[in-house]
Amino acid sequence: MADKPKARRVAEPAVARKNMDMDVNKLDTARRILGARTDTEAVDRALDYVISENREITALDRLYELGGLADVYGSVEPPRATRRKTKRPS
Repeated sequence: MADKPKARRVAEPAVARKNMDMDVNKLDTARRILGARTDTEAVDRALDYVISENREITALDRLYELGGLADVYGSVEPPRATRRKTKRPS
């Protein structure tokens, strides 16, 4: 009789309580755009969005390095995807 495969344990995400000063108008706007019911949900969804966007840009950069896609227009060089850099407050 074959051994039963072990069930994989799914790790719970680490959760930490944070106290931050935030622009209330930005948070309200983000909550509305993201359809979030709470501030915490809005911030969590916004972070998911940023992480997802970074993965997409990384994949596009990799595709570019491998030669990109066929140039269907014949003369246009595909632009390189770039990460947005933001200024950090001093």
